[in-house]
Amino acid sequence: MKRIQEVIVVEGKNDTKKVKQAVIADTYETNGSHVTSQTISDLQKLQKERGLIILTDPDFNGERIRKIILKNVPDVKQAFINRKNTLPHGKNKHSVGIEHASITNIQQALENVITVNNKDNHDQIKIDDLINNNLINCPLSKKRRLALCEELNIGYVNGKQLLKRLNLFQITKKQFDRALDKINGKEDERNN
Repeated sequence: MKRIQEVIVVEGKNDTKKVKQAVIADTYETNGSHVTSQTISDLQKLQKERGLIILTDPDFNGERIRKIILKNVPDVKQAFINRKNTLPHGKNKHSVGIEHASITNIQQALENVITVNNKDNHDQIKIDDLINNNLINCPLSKKRRLALCEELNIGYVNGKQLLKRLNLFQITKKQFDRALDKINGKEDERNN
């Protein structure tokens, strides 16, 4: 098993249990979506000492935790697992969570972490790029956004947040175009 130096931030003890089946690592549990000032203080200290990787559920509360941490602890690494890979197999199929992900999905997410760099980027993607590629204001936008976010491994976001996330993760125009080419190629294959 691979050893992870950084502390992995998860929501609860079931997430910790699953992560520890996938990698050798220490975790920090936020214990739900209420992120306290003590939690922020702990995370700031851990970021300085060891570094952090955020691995929260791909749902509203997981994104809320992620945003709060990013606001208070800049330059943390982030790992994402696609929502469809975090669905439970039992009765409550609407509950998503890291604890339902496969070991392989967790390992892949931790191998493909992203670090947000808040420096100015002159190669930023513009709103016109989203419109021209049917990522917003189009009946197929949600499906195309989902495919793009999955291809770039940035976690799914809605149309309002897509531009912000692409530029926050400093996705270059070249990376953006390459991902769209792959998506368009897959769409062409399905249509033929």
